[in-house]
Amino acid sequence: MKKWILFPLLAALFLSACQKTERTTEYTPDESMRLTIYTSHKEEVYMPIVREFEERTGIWVDVITGGTNELLERIESQQDNVEADVMFGGGVESLKAYEHCFSPYVVGSSDSIREPHQAEDAVWTPFSALPVVLIYNTKLVSPDKITGWSSLSDPIFRGRIAFADPAISGSSFTALATQILAGKSMDKTLATLAENLQGKTLSSSGDVLNAVVDGSCLVGITLEETALKYIAAGADLAMVYPEEGTSCVPDASAIVKGAPHSENAKRFLDFTVSYEVQQMLSESSYRRPVRSDIPAGESLLPLQDIVLVDYDIDWACKNRDVILSDWLFYLKEAK
Repeated sequence: MKKWILFPLLAALFLSACQKTERTTEYTPDESMRLTIYTSHKEEVYMPIVREFEERTGIWVDVITGGTNELLERIESQQDNVEADVMFGGGVESLKAYEHCFSPYVVGSSDSIREPHQAEDAVWTPFSALPVVLIYNTKLVSPDKITGWSSLSDPIFRGRIAFADPAISGSSFTALATQILAGKSMDKTLATLAENLQGKTLSSSGDVLNAVVDGSCLVGITLEETALKYIAAGADLAMVYPEEGTSCVPDASAIVKGAPHSENAKRFLDFTVSYEVQQMLSESSYRRPVRSDIPAGESLLPLQDIVLVDYDIDWACKNRDVILSDWLFYLKEAK
């Protein structure tokens, strides 16, 4: 008997593509039963989890969405008047760069989290592991044209590469740092990519898939989970793990320092790494669970079969401002 029987609402929401439902507004919950979440996740990711959390706890959750870096900057600006309780989503290096805005918390099931995905200072809690991949339009590009990061410098892709602004998108920053670590020179890597982008980036990571699907771009840089979701839905896309190496950095959650509802925030973080939620990631999404007692879904290529760079989270965090500053310079030069 599948364990989904123990988790009916969450399963139903995921299997129905998370169709939005209207919440009741017949009462206003007591302040002690509220929680405010800032999230960079797409609705189909956060909505089932939030709704099931509400059902199980009776806690009323308010969700504010946006790009990872946009929300982190907002949290930083509100340190004297804290509004958010939890940041849900974003690469761990992005959250670590703003660690002064978060309070450490060790989740109840921390012993079950794979060691490579654990934060030494517990300032963030991993949610899922997400390899960076390349995608291309199968109607417009032949498979031999896309093998790795070096393929993006091909003149045939000039001005036709879909890449979200890494100053807004946490996943794009991870992708940028991954390319640097897979290459030989940060300046050369940034300059070459910016030049072939012709100085143009997209406003959100979701736009990357759409641009490649509709043919306005030929290739794109995105996450494994999103690419596989589009491919499974029948989009004219194919996915490539860069031959020079890619990263598999977890996205995460963190409790905002001075959170008005800190106890509820702790309950939410515990919930995101619970066996049931992590099993859902394995069975009904293309995300890789961070728990050691739950294997990745059968549709996912084993990590040992993917070339991975030695992604140094501390390095990416410490050099984040430099990378983004240099990137902006080369992007302007390329326009």
